[in-house]
Amino acid sequence: MKQRVTLNDRTFEVMIPAEEIDRAVTAVAERLNKDYADCERPPIFIGVLNGSFIFLADLVRKVSFDNEIAFTQLSSYAGTQSTGEVKRKLGIDFDITGRDLIVVEDIVETGHSIDHMVKYLESLSPRSVEICTLFFKPEKYLYERPIKYCAIEIGNAFIAGYGLDYDQIGRGLKDIYVVVDE
Repeated sequence: MKQRVTLNDRTFEVMIPAEEIDRAVTAVAERLNKDYADCERPPIFIGVLNGSFIFLADLVRKVSFDNEIAFTQLSSYAGTQSTGEVKRKLGIDFDITGRDLIVVEDIVETGHSIDHMVKYLESLSPRSVEICTLFFKPEKYLYERPIKYCAIEIGNAFIAGYGLDYDQIGRGLKDIYVVVDE
């Protein structure tokens, strides 16, 4: 039987063990290393809080090029469901004109949040904006914008752990857990 945890009022079991996550993060870092090895100026990783913080921390320790890190915060969730309305709580408060940006997300589902974020960043005249996500749900994605750097594609199950939460609980779990008591 798989390991289970209770988060708030729901039961979850291990879906993706930490070792598999680490291999996927390493693979994304290797792709980034190839694509950004010869940049004139260090690219800027923009972590979307709160969920991306663990992924971003592991990712930047695996890349071999100089980089800068910034954070922003978006909100579109209530419980296990997206509200469809994106709110930006923090913004980029420095000049990104002509810079290569790598937006780091924990998970891309419908794409509402990432589309909102990329449009905002593009209005600030960067050189490029790419999306890097730990998890991608292609069946739910509603936009044409490519997700260039994806560590793991998953189905539509609700997950928690490794930075992802269920009502703010579970971010510190090293594995990814899936809800089992639906």
